[in-house]
Amino acid sequence: MKITKDSNFHLTYCSNIHPGESWLDVFDNLKKYIPELKSRLSPTEPFGIGLRLADVAATQLLESNNLAKLQAWLTQENLYVFTLNGFPYGNFHRQVVKDQVYAPDWSTPERTNYTLNLVKILANLLPKELDGGISTLPLSYKPWWRKNQATCEIVLKKSCLNIASVVVEMIRISEETGKILHIDLEPEPDGLIENTSEIIDFYQNWLLPIGGNYLSKKLNIEQNLAENKLLEHVRICYDTCHFSVEYEEPQSVFGRLQSAGIKIGKIQISAAIQVKIPADVEKRSLIVERLRPFAESTYLHQVIERRSDGTLHHYPDLITALPHLEQSLAEEWRTHFHVPIFIHDYQILQSTQDDIATVLNLLQTNNACSHLEIETYTWDVLPSEMKIDLLTSIQREYEWVLKLIRNS
Repeated sequence: MKITKDSNFHLTYCSNIHPGESWLDVFDNLKKYIPELKSRLSPTEPFGIGLRLADVAATQLLESNNLAKLQAWLTQENLYVFTLNGFPYGNFHRQVVKDQVYAPDWSTPERTNYTLNLVKILANLLPKELDGGISTLPLSYKPWWRKNQATCEIVLKKSCLNIASVVVEMIRISEETGKILHIDLEPEPDGLIENTSEIIDFYQNWLLPIGGNYLSKKLNIEQNLAENKLLEHVRICYDTCHFSVEYEEPQSVFGRLQSAGIKIGKIQISAAIQVKIPADVEKRSLIVERLRPFAESTYLHQVIERRSDGTLHHYPDLITALPHLEQSLAEEWRTHFHVPIFIHDYQILQSTQDDIATVLNLLQTNNACSHLEIETYTWDVLPSEMKIDLLTSIQREYEWVLKLIRNS
């Protein structure tokens, strides 16, 4: 939804919160939730959708006349699609996902072909006056390659070439339709790209030279023009939870990316678990007990601790981190668990909600990005005390964001 008539901000929530991998499942969920949300939040104005499609759903949507049926339904309900979530390739609910959310990664033809299908879908659905983004994984999962630098470099090179091949298709679409599409790489803890320094390094030392050379030869254009096209079509998905877990200040991230010529294609609005670590052992034991319900078996919940000297220490998952908390040298833990954005304090735990407010306030004066997507996908695995009716939960998240923006 367009937040106000005179603003450029478009707000949605990501449909990855709903289980279901087939197109029929996805469409059923859209019809169940979207019209009711629209009636509550934007009864007279168009209402935007952040669409998550697994590979099987994307393939099915392109079959028969399914895409035409979707477009007809969108028109009938006064809805529009401006962003897709192309991070999880396969099943994302009610089974163990963990590090397999990164598979297949950007070094594979499967990831490339899946994203090309998403590009085709978005090119058909996107309103002419908007650009459209497809958020995607940060290339691969770092622990898979940490012990083999040579293999990691092969993954990086293949990823650049595969991303560049998708950019070729987005350039063709732009020339034929005037629509600007972009891939939005989504850094997160333990991703092959996980923080601002690694983003800039990837662009400067991998994507622009290697992808630029590919585009230059493929399209018969100069290298500098090829690099400019990569910067236009390969952007960053700034997930507020992920950057908070990395202890990065939003203003610094925005400034460094802009200085490097790297665009933000989408802001994902989400909050992480944050907890200050006391010196007292008994208090630490209580924190362990409060965190234990969040150490669930479906998703990765990476933990980064910050010590008093400012150094950061990573744990691959909350369930492996918890045994270390009582003896930890940390003064703070942040955990990659998307908690409801309208909750700041939960018992003795907190969230990184303040960083969301900082980002939204920055956007008032910094024209870095106009696409906003609420992304709390963990409703099924939250502790029971935090769960309320799903439709009400989504509505509360919208209302919290809208109030924050309008008061900025």
